Amino acid sequence: MTVEQVRLWDERFEEFFLGFSHRFRRVETRWQARKYLRGLMAPLERRNGWTLAEQAGDGTPDSMQALLCSPCFDRDAVRDDVRAQVVEAIGDPAGVLVGDETGFVKKGKGSAGVQRQYTGTTGKIDNCQIGVFLAYHTPTGRALIDRELYLPQSWIGDPDRCRRAHVPEQVGFATKPQQAQTMLARAIEAGVPFAWFTADEAYGQNRQLREWCEQQDVAYVMATRTDHEVPSGLHTSTRVDQLIAKVRPGAWRRMSCGDGAHGPRVYDWVSTPIRTPATAPFPHRRRGWVLARRNITTGELAYYVCFGPRGTRLRTLARTAGARWAVEESFQTAKNEVGLDQYQARRYDAWYAHITLAMAAAAFLTVIRATEAANEAANEAAKGAPAATQTA
Repeated sequence: MTVEQVRLWDERFEEFFLGFSHRFRRVETRWQARKYLRGLMAPLERRNGWTLAEQAGDGTPDSMQALLCSPCFDRDAVRDDVRAQVVEAIGDPAGVLVGDETGFVKKGKGSAGVQRQYTGTTGKIDNCQIGVFLAYHTPTGRALIDRELYLPQSWIGDPDRCRRAHVPEQVGFATKPQQAQTMLARAIEAGVPFAWFTADEAYGQNRQLREWCEQQDVAYVMATRTDHEVPSGLHTSTRVDQLIAKVRPGAWRRMSCGDGAHGPRVYDWVSTPIRTPATAPFPHRRRGWVLARRNITTGELAYYVCFGPRGTRLRTLARTAGARWAVEESFQTAKNEVGLDQYQARRYDAWYAHITLAMAAAAFLTVIRATEAANEAANEAAKGAPAATQTA
């Protein structure tokens, strides 16, 4: 990395921060937020109140902690402004929105939403908070663009506990699929360009979410269980595994659903139409499919329910299913590079403050990578252009 690159990155960070700095209503809060963001992107082993304060030159972590609880910090407005910058940098009408959750392992019982619950972060039931996120994935990059803290019924049913964690009184219980739907609705209202939505079976199994997507004309590919039943005739329904079992062996196609850390992720794929009765067709003249993925080594099968435009190709369904890994990669990047999970805050508003700033820091890295890639492509194109064209 050259000194010139560092200088340019610093200038771009200032431009990036100016895009939402007015969402901090006091000058002191604004400058503390700037220091917090720069600390999140610094090469620190841990990014907590003490280490961020030391990186910023503060004598104690008090100012960093105060920022997370500050009423002068409009967390949702910052989220929206950062999302707009992500869309400007990597937006694509063929993009995919991805819903998923991640856990934040905690000690004690005071952190908002914490309880013993399953989290994929550790692969077991743990004492943790769960955050539901929406990621945006396009050919030029990926980033987390929205977030909600999951509050279990045990919390919503205990007003005193909620009050101690500063959970607003108007916050009610919402399932994770309902939170995903809320974030999808915000993305649509904001004009985020995308073609598909994808999520794992915790969301694909939710009938209300699927029906909402269909009514909103949001095309989706969502994972589902083996025993999920779909319409297969006038008055009949069939399990997805039984539908796929009827597909002729020669219909399977081997293809990549996208690149992973070790190269293309190659599986065998097949799809079959969902046959709805004429009296209850899919809205907007769309079609439905059951999609299956087969591991080429173990033969293990995974299933998806799909909704989208007529004539959608198998390759499109497969690549949309594969896009779900973008959110896992976004979690990994945000946790490893900007400390998404390294906060020391119990309050509801503090959780949203740290998570929003960590998402902003990760988004800046996405914007920088996309900008650098575009510049490199432009330079390569210029080198390959005919001399007369370059002169002109």
